[in-house]
Amino acid sequence: MTSNSALLVMDVQQAIVDRFAGSENAAGYLPRLREAIDAAHRAEIPVLHVVVGFRDGHPEISPRNKTFSTLALSGGFAEGAEDARVHPDVAPSPGDILITKKRVSAFAGSDLDLVLRARGVDSLVLTGIATSGVVLSTLRQAADLDFRLTVLSDGCLDADPEVHRVLLEKVFPRQAEIVEVAEWIKSL
Repeated sequence: MTSNSALLVMDVQQAIVDRFAGSENAAGYLPRLREAIDAAHRAEIPVLHVVVGFRDGHPEISPRNKTFSTLALSGGFAEGAEDARVHPDVAPSPGDILITKKRVSAFAGSDLDLVLRARGVDSLVLTGIATSGVVLSTLRQAADLDFRLTVLSDGCLDADPEVHRVLLEKVFPRQAEIVEVAEWIKSL
């Protein structure tokens, strides 16, 4: 792994993780993700935690937005709210960077690209919940922005195991290297 890489831990927020509690897909997910984060720290690879968050009253959400308009009604993911915090098992360490986004992609409505470019990052290692949401959207946009990409297959989680499999086996390999957390750690 080059020194110009960054690990993105995306949407691993309390409310999102809670949706997967008890699911067979989630077994071992947070400890595995913690291992990846700790390995990145040891290798001096920047860790960026990307979260979805909105101002009080959710002025950023249009009622036309099918994905987010229900959040505006429920008041979900308001900045600083308990449901919007990074899950404590993978909470940011001192020196980690917190990026707040306003849509599905980690780049949408955030300063992620600015932070990455300022640090000279040209390679991204992607993890997060959900594979079919933030990981897919971020991978597509990052590829269009000419970042080299790696996806940690078992560092991603999705409610639909078949969609997860198809993305990792058929879609993502067109634009990214796909490896498991343990394999990535060994490569550092």
